[in-house]
Amino acid sequence: MAAVPEENKLSYNFLGRSGLKVANICLGTMTFGDSGVKRPGQATEEYSHQVLDRYVQWGGNFLDTADVYSQGLSEKFIGSWLSKQSREQFVVATKVRGNSAVGVGLSRRHIVNSIERSLERLQTDYVDLYQMHLWDDGTPIEETLRAFDDLVRCGKVRYIGASNVVGWQLQKIVCTSEKLGLNPFISLQQQYSLACRETEFEPLQVCKTEGLGVLPWSPLKGGLLSGKYTRDSPPTSGRLGWVREDEKRASQAMPDWSALEGNDQIWNIIDALQDIAKSHGKSMAQVSLRWLLQKDVVPSVIIGATSLEQLDDNLGASSGWALSSEEMARLDEVSQPRIPYPYEMIWRLNRSRRNPYQSSYFVSNSD
Repeated sequence: MAAVPEENKLSYNFLGRSGLKVANICLGTMTFGDSGVKRPGQATEEYSHQVLDRYVQWGGNFLDTADVYSQGLSEKFIGSWLSKQSREQFVVATKVRGNSAVGVGLSRRHIVNSIERSLERLQTDYVDLYQMHLWDDGTPIEETLRAFDDLVRCGKVRYIGASNVVGWQLQKIVCTSEKLGLNPFISLQQQYSLACRETEFEPLQVCKTEGLGVLPWSPLKGGLLSGKYTRDSPPTSGRLGWVREDEKRASQAMPDWSALEGNDQIWNIIDALQDIAKSHGKSMAQVSLRWLLQKDVVPSVIIGATSLEQLDDNLGASSGWALSSEEMARLDEVSQPRIPYPYEMIWRLNRSRRNPYQSSYFVSNSD
């Protein structure tokens, strides 16, 4: 494939309040390996390595996986590739909590067992970013945080983060860590896109005020925001087409078409993306990703790729161009979710009380 010009290569940002710098587009690897579910786009080990090689050619250093992705195959594929690289050049992130071969949850026992197996599959002595994949109602958060802290102290984990939590849970993590004098979380991996902005109401506000970097996953909502689909042409291929064949397959990352085709706001967003993409000579996927990259609480966006061509297109959102303030405002407005109580009331009545030295809201819903 063509060489990547230096001016188009990925740029780097600090991840939260840490000193860790990561590429502003992270390569998500959920598509590495086939666990038998037969989702479209799952990659073989050989093709996964080609994707990783191309990502590096773009200047990328940030890889995200999880112990449950393809039942551990994603970590294995990364590990066989990583063993041939200079380890220190890469930031490797994985997750724990899901139902794996060694159990489920965020107990000390499960965390310790899981990290050992992840390190073995990844063929490395340490993980740069270890993330709780979801809140665990079965384990006291103090137990989870102490276990994570121990992993940092013994060198098996460099930094820790959260994923898929609500606002009070994230604030609880922050405050408990401070109270116990533990290593702090530096990031939140959360679904966030033009088609999913509800996470702005609380989790992203906590990130803004407490200094955590946001790592959006499903930034294109299963390809919905890429321009591949229109209201009058239901998907017959890809992940949305796969879900349309059987609605039971629907998930947050792969929504059911029946919930989308009658959603006027979604199609208004796509119309706006199309207009802005044409004006820049970019793809709709690139504009969707660029909108996220220009949010000041987002140091890096997690993308997946089922082909090298798709990877190149997505990575083209990284550098060398930007959306204007007017274009950002248009996308903000057309994608604005309904603001429920009490957020609407709090933000509206605080319009005249903004103190830049006191706090800074991430979103401008109250403006």
